[in-house]
Amino acid sequence: MKKFRNSLCIMAALALASAAWAGPLDAFKGLEGKLDIAGGTAHIPVMTQAARDIMTFNPKIRITVAGGGSGVGVKQVGEGLAQIGNTGRPLKASEIEKFGLVSFPFAIDGVALAVHPSNPVKALTKEQVVAIYTGKVTDWKELGGEPGAIDVYGREDGSGTRETFQGKLMGKVDQSPSVNTVNSNGAMKTAIAQDARAIGYVGIGHLDASIAGVAIDGHVPSQENAAKGEYPVVRDLFMNTKGEPTGLTAAFVDYIYSEPGAKIIEKSGYIPLPKPTKK
Repeated sequence: MKKFRNSLCIMAALALASAAWAGPLDAFKGLEGKLDIAGGTAHIPVMTQAARDIMTFNPKIRITVAGGGSGVGVKQVGEGLAQIGNTGRPLKASEIEKFGLVSFPFAIDGVALAVHPSNPVKALTKEQVVAIYTGKVTDWKELGGEPGAIDVYGREDGSGTRETFQGKLMGKVDQSPSVNTVNSNGAMKTAIAQDARAIGYVGIGHLDASIAGVAIDGHVPSQENAAKGEYPVVRDLFMNTKGEPTGLTAAFVDYIYSEPGAKIIEKSGYIPLPKPTKK
């Protein structure tokens, strides 16, 4: 009898969980068509999982998710090549005016400095970071590490991750032209994981065992610390649409703000934000 009651409890819990997820997905009943999403690479895990949920629920919907960086997201949605353009930075006034874009901040992400796991240097000051990226410090021994050239990696122009790194750490100081450029968080992870002398930066949600986060002025990069305000290099992640979204686009935006959407955001390593109220 006890085993039977336990089975009933498990079945009830599963039914409740299924109902919680089905509710937001019900908005996609009767919809069909294609939704194209492009832009910031930090957004891809969230967008991809949401797309899978929706397409599994309604196979008549087709959603594509592509990266390219924040600049690509603005251009794609502005020119009508995508319905949602993702950015890891707020839109510029000129972008809003030119394309008539509407912005939806949905998550908080931190930007973390990272090195190869074998590197003993796991903490730096802001001044040391600036010295590395301007080329004033070029050898790990100057920072307490093993002798050897510092292989410095950065992101491309238009990257929201780069803009956050620049604004929060570099300020108005320009990076050295010798910084190696990569075009996504994934490419940055690969570069650092394969280079014992590397330093670069990624969204905190991309930290894993293959790379090691670096504390800045004693602030350890983690989403928990970012949420508590204890880690300062943070940014919002945005979905952007051309005008107010309608139809399938509006349903997708709302799904990201739903309870299942929040769980996807958290599982992807970010902190969910509530949907902004209209002014």
